[in-house]
Amino acid sequence: MNKTDAQLCKDVIDELASDPEIAADDVAVAASQGVVTLSGTVGSYAQKLAAERAVKRVAGCQGMAEHLTIELPAHHIRTDTDLARAALSALRWEATIPIDAITARVENGWVSLEGKLEWEFQRQNARRAVEHLPGVRGVYNLIAVEPRIAAEDVRRKLRSTFERSGDDDADRVQIATSGGTVTLSGVVHSWYEHDDAARAAYSIAGVQKVENLTSVS
Repeated sequence: MNKTDAQLCKDVIDELASDPEIAADDVAVAASQGVVTLSGTVGSYAQKLAAERAVKRVAGCQGMAEHLTIELPAHHIRTDTDLARAALSALRWEATIPIDAITARVENGWVSLEGKLEWEFQRQNARRAVEHLPGVRGVYNLIAVEPRIAAEDVRRKLRSTFERSGDDDADRVQIATSGGTVTLSGVVHSWYEHDDAARAAYSIAGVQKVENLTSVS
């Protein structure tokens, strides 16, 4: 059964009030045709995120417009320099993030995270590490995910590609990886196989460049 706008609005208000992460006294809620609009003020970026999560938990909510303003308490106001130091410290304490893999740049309380990681869960953990820091007004997660390329992954792909073309001798191609570059060498039977080897390597996630040094014999 579809909820009326009035019922949806009440349910959202109740959900916000029941969440201990949110001080919802200054949050206004409106609903129209299944779309919930939040407006007003919250005391931190973490509360803003918690309010968004609370709305999404309410059955019948089909969309959300969020117009919340962050008004930091006086004791949470920090300089950008202080906040950048705190963000870097939080990242170093996050066990899944390699030391010094990520940089944090802060402007007007907004933290920009930059760098490269191997996994999406690391990227999300980096964001979570800084979003609850006092003084944060928002987070730009600009971290790139670049998975490490294993030579065996490329070899499996080559073997599968060669077998489909009626050739089961993919092991004669030597494979080296460095960063996002794959280097192929060795001997193939035709220019078709030469090109196929490069196409197979490029189809591996994370490969940015293929050096195809295979010769045709």
